[in-house]
Amino acid sequence: MKPSRCAIYTRKSTEEGLEQDFNSLDAQREACSAYVASQKGEGWLELANRYDDGGFSGGNMDRPGLVRLLADIEAGRIDVVVVYKVDRLTRSLSDFARIVERFDRCNVSFVSVTQAFNTTTSMGRLTLNVLLSFAQFEREVTGERIRDKIAASKKKGMWMGGNAPFGYLPYGRSLKIEPSEAETVRWCHARYLELGSVHALEREMKAAGIVSRVRTSKAGNTTGGRPFSRGAVFHLLRNRLYVGEIVHGERVWPGLHPPILDRSLFDAVQAALARQVVPRQARAKRSPAVLTGLISDAHGAPMSPVTASRGEGRWRYYVTASTQQGARRSDLPPDGLHRIAAAPVEQLVAETLRDLIGQPTAPWPELRPLITRVQVHAERVSIGLAIEAAARAVCPLPPVAADGSITLNVPVVLKHRSGRAWLESARPSAPRRRPDRILIAALRRAHAELAKAGVNAAAPNATSWRDVVGINDSYLRRLVPLAFLAPDIQATIMDGRQPVGLTLQSLRDREIPMSWTDQREQLGFQLD
Repeated sequence: MKPSRCAIYTRKSTEEGLEQDFNSLDAQREACSAYVASQKGEGWLELANRYDDGGFSGGNMDRPGLVRLLADIEAGRIDVVVVYKVDRLTRSLSDFARIVERFDRCNVSFVSVTQAFNTTTSMGRLTLNVLLSFAQFEREVTGERIRDKIAASKKKGMWMGGNAPFGYLPYGRSLKIEPSEAETVRWCHARYLELGSVHALEREMKAAGIVSRVRTSKAGNTTGGRPFSRGAVFHLLRNRLYVGEIVHGERVWPGLHPPILDRSLFDAVQAALARQVVPRQARAKRSPAVLTGLISDAHGAPMSPVTASRGEGRWRYYVTASTQQGARRSDLPPDGLHRIAAAPVEQLVAETLRDLIGQPTAPWPELRPLITRVQVHAERVSIGLAIEAAARAVCPLPPVAADGSITLNVPVVLKHRSGRAWLESARPSAPRRRPDRILIAALRRAHAELAKAGVNAAAPNATSWRDVVGINDSYLRRLVPLAFLAPDIQATIMDGRQPVGLTLQSLRDREIPMSWTDQREQLGFQLD
């Protein structure tokens, strides 16, 4: 008789009680082990590997224990999966359908020790789906009940817990003022109106030694005691709690706690902030930084999007917080990238994911859910994949690491030109870049303008297009020199094989030489 290798999977939604010597996970495992032992006559053998998920919801598949279980199933190391109850495996019907499909593909059976059914029969599957429907219904109803309770409590002005904001201390279902911190809050708002700059206020707060409140968790971990970051200063200036209000979604309710600020001071600060923030939001819509919140440097330090302007040109970068705060180069780790051009790394990540899922035109909204992190090194870019999203989009899955994560490592080459640094794929078979439609349209427009003026752009020894073309429009005067680019450069642009970083903006902002050799050298093309 061929032995059946049995893997026991256990799960608990919260971390409460896991510190006990014999917790819920142990109780589930003991019951499953006893069931496997009772089937010894059928050739069942319990595997030593533990697949435990303590403190993870059953509403999704982003669980390290489950990821390792599925990886071992794909590797052919498991014949039977044993759980205490069906809802320990998942509380989602859609997730369960995908899990069972993978079980069937790998010829793996599924057993619940407290619910007798056989998944190999249609009646067994019906029973299982009914049980899962109730489990999912229970989860959704519980979530709705909690959300409704929070909304009703906030409508009454109650404080619903969490870390109390700077200037307040918890006081039952409300807050009480912490006098010294409250005075700091008032000073920050008044000082911002005088300075008119969040960045300047941040520097003054740091110079004055103003730091966040030190907090100690139940586990004994200490946080806080650090200078306020720019984001924290923004949050402090915008927090409506300081005028005695409670916010829930888009609704604002009078709070039970006393205000720290006068309404007139708070409103004046909001008006000043609005005057600064509106244009930045408009720029963000034109050039969204799609890797915001995902990208970090080689040391794990988060990188944030910034925009640098030079003349009429605008360049996007991702930079580390220490660089934004003015740290000197000597104070930064010598082996890391602290500032990189945004567009090339975004393009590299997008093309890697499109190649992975086999959809060369997939837009960013479809790609972003696949990513958990992007870490940039001088020699590679590491892309972490979200297990649940990747399982739906990729078959087969890339190799899963021992910690249950999936990482794609893309070799890159660091490039420098004109003070800018960017990354290019080092793979010989890197996906071809698509033509830059804006740049191609500008090139065609330049030729059209010269044709209207009766000028032959193919003559490389033209003294200057300015002397022969009567164009007064400043935009067109910067556009027309594109027609004097070397023929091979123009052909490369039309084919979409131009160097990364060569854009219409970069060409308009430079003086293009008439010599084709000089053009190739300056623009990063191979010399003949």
